[in-house]
Amino acid sequence: MNELTHDTTQQRDDAAQSSEQAGHVDRRQATRQLFALALPTFGQLIAEPAFVLIDTAIVGHIGDAALAGLSIGSTIILTTVGLCVFLAYGTTSSVAQLIGAGKRREGLEAGIDGLWLALAIGLLVSVALFAAARPLCWAMGARDAVLDNATAYLQAIVFGLPGMLLVYAANGIFRGLSKVNITFVAAVAGAVVNTALDVLFVFGLHWGVAGSGAATLIAQWFMGLFLVVPALLWARADGASWRPRLAGILGTASDGVPLFIRTLALRASLVATVVLAARMGTQVLAAYQAVNSSWNFVLNMLDAIGIAGQTLVATQIGAGRHNRAHAMTSIASRSGLFAGAVIGVGLAVAGLAATGLFSPSSEVQHLIMVGMLVQGAFLPLAGWMWALDGILIGAEDYRYLALTCTITALAYLAALGGVNALDGAIDLSDAWRMAILWGVLNLVFIGLRALFNGLRVRSNVWME
Repeated sequence: MNELTHDTTQQRDDAAQSSEQAGHVDRRQATRQLFALALPTFGQLIAEPAFVLIDTAIVGHIGDAALAGLSIGSTIILTTVGLCVFLAYGTTSSVAQLIGAGKRREGLEAGIDGLWLALAIGLLVSVALFAAARPLCWAMGARDAVLDNATAYLQAIVFGLPGMLLVYAANGIFRGLSKVNITFVAAVAGAVVNTALDVLFVFGLHWGVAGSGAATLIAQWFMGLFLVVPALLWARADGASWRPRLAGILGTASDGVPLFIRTLALRASLVATVVLAARMGTQVLAAYQAVNSSWNFVLNMLDAIGIAGQTLVATQIGAGRHNRAHAMTSIASRSGLFAGAVIGVGLAVAGLAATGLFSPSSEVQHLIMVGMLVQGAFLPLAGWMWALDGILIGAEDYRYLALTCTITALAYLAALGGVNALDGAIDLSDAWRMAILWGVLNLVFIGLRALFNGLRVRSNVWME
């Protein structure tokens, strides 16, 4: 079986090389290759957002304060996980480029370095977050019952963080190897486990919002073990060592610094959005959580295209086939735009028909509808931007992304300050607050990143 796979891969590489030399790229075949990776990649990407979406749908029926508390607690945990996204993105790029250069064993060992780093970071950060849970939730604007619920959720879920970071690092290995089907299976299985335990703990055992966090913790570790074990076995089969290599771990951490800065800037922006929503009242914050969890879920459909493009482009760059890298960039960005348009319609329809899934409150349901409609209208822009973002990460253009995302964050924070001042000067309705909040996020936070990414890929600098 391995020989057959090797022969098939070699034939594809030979065909790609001939195509490169002839200056011709089969766009239809490349598009099929992109979506063959994107569909299962989406499955694994939705793990953490799916957990939060499930938690949101269930906790929303406890009450507005519980849902608002979930918004605060989940934002902290998602921010922490998001800051460690370099464990997946950096590993994907390293593994794919090394494999593209014919260095398979070295690529797998780079992936194992990522696993060790993920475990160390996860354990240290979990302890710190558990100890600081209540002050952090208070700093984000949670008060009274909302503060109690936010703290309970965060402390219940936080020790699942090492498991989720192992998932990120293992996904980097599988993406680099273009073995993403197993990640899809893991995500589906994790969602099933999370949903079953959520219902049991929240409605059966009456543990409230803490039960939702505990269910997610178990699902995170389930997924972590589900993926790490086969990753290690496949690496050993190719002669890769499992032992921790300090130089490799430090190298992975060092390569991830610009990605960390990039993500820190973006996450700071999203945290500031939650803080502003909290200032606008419990119902706005509760509705924001429902829209945000839905947005994060569908964004992963778009991110799947970006990561598929990231894998393919990184492989072409590693093999020195820059023409094909440019062609894949064009295909991926257009696919992201088209997917954003289609998914945006679905999100708008969900906003009109499915708000009752998140809250029994008619006021909150109306605010959710407003937010969903705004998000659906802007999703094509997000799809185009996310595809280019993934490709630039695949090209390891980390410093440019760190710089432009920092500029974007500064501009966005200033825009949020303006929204806060406007809300203080004018007695806006909650519906207008929701519309302005999500409109500014898309026009500034997404729009500026789209502009910077689009300008970058027009040149060859990002591949050098």
